[in-house]
Amino acid sequence: MLVSEVRRMSKIKRGILFIVILAVFLVTSSVGMEYYVVHQLNGEVTGRNRPFAALTVEPEDTLDLLVAGDSESYNSVSTMRLWEDKGIAAYDCGQGAQRIPETYYMLKQGFKGQSPKIVMLETNTLFRDIGAVKSTQAILEQMGQYYLPVFRYHNLWKTAVDEPKIHTNYKGFVIRDEVAPYEGKPDYMKKKKKCETMPKYVKIYLEKIEELCEKNNAQLLLVSMPSPKNWNHKRHAEMQQYADEKGIAYLDLNEKVEELGLNWTEDTQDKGDHLNVYGAEKVTSYLGNYLEENYELEDHRNDPAYEAWNQLAEQYEQNLAKIRGEIEVAKETGVEK
Repeated sequence: MLVSEVRRMSKIKRGILFIVILAVFLVTSSVGMEYYVVHQLNGEVTGRNRPFAALTVEPEDTLDLLVAGDSESYNSVSTMRLWEDKGIAAYDCGQGAQRIPETYYMLKQGFKGQSPKIVMLETNTLFRDIGAVKSTQAILEQMGQYYLPVFRYHNLWKTAVDEPKIHTNYKGFVIRDEVAPYEGKPDYMKKKKKCETMPKYVKIYLEKIEELCEKNNAQLLLVSMPSPKNWNHKRHAEMQQYADEKGIAYLDLNEKVEELGLNWTEDTQDKGDHLNVYGAEKVTSYLGNYLEENYELEDHRNDPAYEAWNQLAEQYEQNLAKIRGEIEVAKETGVEK
């Protein structure tokens, strides 16, 4: 009896020791991995985790606006247009098909080193229903990756081995000049009686995002970017009702297509799913005026601490001019760009 008890206690001690060693390994690996991402790679990580890494290396307390959401967010808001027009320091931290737990932990990451006045959340991600099982997996996955970054950057070796080309991005915005016209119904925002309900787990995380913003003295702004392929009046009605109940600012740009001057034959890169750079420029010009009229954001254009932003904006304009020049040549020669 005594021998079996000793053996049992020995197994328990070995189990506890293993857990302690594993925990120490994961924590130290996570610290080392974050240090490597920041100090060796300067945040230049490819793939899905690029926004997390890039946010980490932004100078502390320099961003006044964080734009979050799925690909509708970072394809619609040109950070350099906001900068050049209004001097607003904004960062697009969206991801393709971003799920709401990712949005939450992305913003938590952002608030670690930044004190944005506004969080602009694109609403398409709020209707991404992945089911109970997958949503639970997503929540646990993002929680683990946030607290133990070694899980987020576990395949970072590929960056060093493959040395992929990292496309120039402008504080999260990447120039996309492809044109594929939308040929669907122009009245995609025709009024409907019913709403399309947000999934329950989405509402839970949306409330967590509201609390996170409140805790960090940031105002939450919900925005539906123009997308005839993804948006409709049923979704608009749900968002408007939610925003009214919560007292949150909500802006649906799908109702302002004419005011924005959008042309669905020229301003979309993939038949009405996402805007291209021409559409993004129009949308961002409107958003810049909206932000100026409704919020108090500092103009940093003449601030020496933001000189790098002016240099990046100059590069942005040079690239835009090059693209427009190629288009004009294509029109004159009849050769498609």
